[in-house]
Amino acid sequence: MNILQVTNKVPFPTKDGGAIACMNLTRGFSLLGNRVTILSMNTAKHNISLNEIPETVKDLAKFILEDVPANILVIPAIWNLLFSQKPYNAVRFISTSFKTRLQTLLTEKQFDIVQLEGLYVCPYIPVIRKYSKAKIVYRAHNIEHEIWDRTALNSKGIVKWYLKILAKRIKIFETGLLNKYDLIVPITKRDGTILNNLGNTKPCHVSQTGIDSSVLIPNAKNLEHPSLFHIGSLEWTPNQEGLVWFLDNCWLDIHAKYPDLEFYIAGRNAPIWLQKKLAAPNVVFKGEVTDAYEFMNSKSIMVVPLHSGSGMRIKIIEGMALGKPIVTTPVGTEGILTTTGKNIIVAENATDFKQAIYELIEKREYFDNISKNAIEFIHKKFDNLASAGALIEFYKKHIE
Repeated sequence: MNILQVTNKVPFPTKDGGAIACMNLTRGFSLLGNRVTILSMNTAKHNISLNEIPETVKDLAKFILEDVPANILVIPAIWNLLFSQKPYNAVRFISTSFKTRLQTLLTEKQFDIVQLEGLYVCPYIPVIRKYSKAKIVYRAHNIEHEIWDRTALNSKGIVKWYLKILAKRIKIFETGLLNKYDLIVPITKRDGTILNNLGNTKPCHVSQTGIDSSVLIPNAKNLEHPSLFHIGSLEWTPNQEGLVWFLDNCWLDIHAKYPDLEFYIAGRNAPIWLQKKLAAPNVVFKGEVTDAYEFMNSKSIMVVPLHSGSGMRIKIIEGMALGKPIVTTPVGTEGILTTTGKNIIVAENATDFKQAIYELIEKREYFDNISKNAIEFIHKKFDNLASAGALIEFYKKHIE
């Protein structure tokens, strides 16, 4: 099968959930004998050259990069707010040069599947319809308007006002694109149900992000126990909100109870205001780490205090695969059919969050059981080749 994946940023390096979700499926498609092409917007924020992509990654797919700045600019944002009804998030990714590049590619090469990775490349569906007979797939990485609804709920003042407007516009944009594709592939069952309730009538296949057990290998050789850690993109608003909540509502009490315990935070692009917030007792800010899996293997208890966001939290899947006992919120584990107290711990509030951490620190057998069960759960439910194979079978049923 000849597959084209279209993305609004280059999915390499795999340092965020979207890139991981894209490239893991690319790897699965390729290893199963399919031919994969990736057409990506090469944005100013995530700019990369083809020479920076290793040959081992290029062996999986042909990469085509088109420069699309997609910058967040104050004046265009204000103009959009005042004189447009379209969400600024989406407008930034509408590009004449990218449209032309896509048109040229579809004219020169035939594809069986064109897989749109996320909401913001869906505006290019008319181009695909005009120049290709391929089945168009919307791979819904999350429910986009839900992210902004929840972020607005946790915000204040003029920011809250703006985010409520943005969330409303994104919902209109999101629902307006329903059924313009041929097939829809949400990453979680929950997201699939939401999309169907919003009006989707096209064939739907849930394809969770899989993990490669040859890469995610648990290793406790250099484990610092007890220790707490968080890892994730620190430019992403839900991660910022979650960390601030944890520091304000949990960390001071935990630190008072365990004065030698350290809380390690890793992630790229932390704004200055957040870096200042992280300058708290025994909080060790690592910034962007060279090897995320080595970092995760070296720490013991993973905290994911999310209160907004949508879709699947890839870092939770990776943490569980590495045997990390994870304490998170109901939002953090959405879309992952975990069992609290068995393979993860879901805390409803700050009191529960702190108590869960206390038990993991003080009860080593409990810690070890959560760790073992987490690994078994991920290997059973999230095998990458199995996920990719099931999706290919779904595609084959719908190709004429």
